[in-house]
Amino acid sequence: MSQYQHSFKEDIIAIASGAFLVAQGVFFLQQAGLLTGGTTGLALLVSQFTDLSFGTLYFLCNCPFYLMAWFRMSPRFAVRSLLAGGAVSVMADHIAYFFEITWLAPAYCAVIGGLLMGVGMLMIFRHNASLGGFNVLVLYCQDKFGISAGKLQMSIDCTILALSFFLIDLNLLMWSVVGAIVLNLVLAMNHKPGRYQAHPANPGA
Repeated sequence: MSQYQHSFKEDIIAIASGAFLVAQGVFFLQQAGLLTGGTTGLALLVSQFTDLSFGTLYFLCNCPFYLMAWFRMSPRFAVRSLLAGGAVSVMADHIAYFFEITWLAPAYCAVIGGLLMGVGMLMIFRHNASLGGFNVLVLYCQDKFGISAGKLQMSIDCTILALSFFLIDLNLLMWSVVGAIVLNLVLAMNHKPGRYQAHPANPGA
C-alpha cells in the first residue's frame, strides 16, 4: 500500500485529525505536569518557567526544522509540516477553553498522552507531512538511510528527558519517560522503512 493513493482531500483531513490528536495528547501531559521528547518536550519544559504559552514556544522551536524540510526534503512536505505544526500549536493552546479536568493520575496521562500523540503523528507521517522538529530529522534518516523513525525518535526523546533530570520531580520524570516510550512504540511498530516515504512528490495531490 502506498500513501500516494491518498487524495488531496484525504491528506488535509488526515493531517487536521492527526494534529488534533497530538494536541489532545499534549493537553493530557500538561494536566499532569509531564514532559516528553523532541521540541514538544522542550516547549513543555520552557513553558513552566516563562509566560509564553506552549503553542508559541512549540512553533518557535520548530521553525528551523521547517526550513530544513524545505531544502532537504521538499517544499510540499515543508508546507504540510508547517500547517500541521501550526495546527497543533493553536489547538493545544485552546483545548482548555472547551473542557476542564480537576485531577488525573500521572500514570493515566502518560499512557493516554503517549498513545494520542503517537497515533496522531502516525497519521500525519502517512500523509506526506510531519510536525517539524526532530520529526523532520528522523523521517529524513528513515528515507535516506533506512533507519526506523520510531527507534531514532525514541533515542532522541530519551536523551532530552534525561537532561530534564534536575528540572522536574523524579516521579513526574519517570511517568514522562513512560509516555515517551508509549508514543515511540506506536511509531516503531507502525511506521517502518519502505512502507511509506516522506518526500517524493504526489502526482495526484
